[in-house]
Amino acid sequence: MPPKLAEIVEEFALYDRSDRLTALVEIGERFVNPSADDVPREPGRRVPGCESEVFVRWDASETPRLRFAVDNPQGISAMAMAEILREGTEGADREAILAIPDQLAESFFGRELSMGKSMGLANMVRALKHAVANG
Repeated sequence: MPPKLAEIVEEFALYDRSDRLTALVEIGERFVNPSADDVPREPGRRVPGCESEVFVRWDASETPRLRFAVDNPQGISAMAMAEILREGTEGADREAILAIPDQLAESFFGRELSMGKSMGLANMVRALKHAVANG
């Protein structure tokens, strides 16, 4: 797992439920939704099973860059996950990103989310790993 992402996971492990939820909302509020030019809203980029209409773009240039688009303005959990993944993978190498556990969202959201939201957040991680593996 990328070191920055591991640090975020460790920090969240120290929070009680209330602090964790507050932190997730604050992180979600930092999310800036990219334009359709930056993250095209096309079927091949859509995260399957995500209720918040999430799209992913991974640029494997000299400075790899991850971007998620979350087109549901009520999708705060998806926005928080997108921001955590963006911050946590910044500067990370391909192998570290591919080592992120698919169930990473449980580290942040616990098991309190609906099955649909949990699957959507897990699919965000899977979509990222797929984009990295194929990009």
